Amino acid sequence: MDLQIRKASLADLDRLMEIFEEARRFMVRTGNPNQWINGYPQRELIQKEIEASHCYVCVTEEGKAVATFCFIQGPDPTYAYIENGEWKDDSPYYVIHRLASDGSCHGIGKLCIDWCFRQWPCLRIDTHADNKVMQNLVQSMGFVYCGIIYISNGTPRLAYQKLA
Repeated sequence: MDLQIRKASLADLDRLMEIFEEARRFMVRTGNPNQWINGYPQRELIQKEIEASHCYVCVTEEGKAVATFCFIQGPDPTYAYIENGEWKDDSPYYVIHRLASDGSCHGIGKLCIDWCFRQWPCLRIDTHADNKVMQNLVQSMGFVYCGIIYISNGTPRLAYQKLA
């Protein structure tokens, strides 16, 4: 299947919320029921990400959105403090947040992360300790575990970095 990545528009918002709902169900099925709780990410947050040009969508040849992610230039305030480790490099970086798929295409996470790495040679990403799927994905793609960061609600996340 030929997929393309483009910036999301407000016209994509309903579909993106469907993708996030499916991603939450997938997380629960794979032993990660606590990462995206209480409807996270909320519609208002994703609308703001689209308006800030941070949100991207992966679409099929027919134009159907099958995945989404946010690709944001650092510094990210939640990455300012890291415990039980350190970042591998202090050079400018981009962060990948809220990577989600509807599950209809195999390899979508790798496709999206590869696209991000082609845009910028230093990436950071974080995930919940229960999200073994994402941990395995990023480690298989050359990300190195760096330590623990805390997101805005105070919960810990495993933090990773990949350099060119």
